[in-house]
Amino acid sequence: MEQRISLVTLGVRDLARAKRFYEALGWRGQEMQETVFFQTGGMALVLWGRDQLAADAAVADIAAAGAFDGVALAQNVRSREDVDRIAAEVAAAGGEVTKAPADTFYGGYAFYFRDPEGHSWEVAYNPGFTINADGTLTLPDFAAS
Repeated sequence: MEQRISLVTLGVRDLARAKRFYEALGWRGQEMQETVFFQTGGMALVLWGRDQLAADAAVADIAAAGAFDGVALAQNVRSREDVDRIAAEVAAAGGEVTKAPADTFYGGYAFYFRDPEGHSWEVAYNPGFTINADGTLTLPDFAAS
């Protein structure tokens, strides 16, 4: 198996509400067959009915509404100012800022939020990670430190 991810699919209870939230952040999606696809660099974020996703994966949906499901998506940005700006955009769009922007243990600056469906996100400025011109992330060589 190649070391890459093509799609991240978020199971949602209210597709229209989830789509409106991400569009309020400036994302542009395409809806097809009750599924919304957002191109996110070299991969895609997909919104799909939570019950449909559980059935497709042949698993029971046992997560309580609003409970942490053990997954956090993340977007690394180029500056501390980007973190603050995005935190304000998230709040204005109806997201729940669960941890306000603050300095991190690794010398960066970050905040956490949950989208209206309860999916956790981190937005972080990490001076040790390179954000390329096309928005892709390049990890440092941790062995060289």
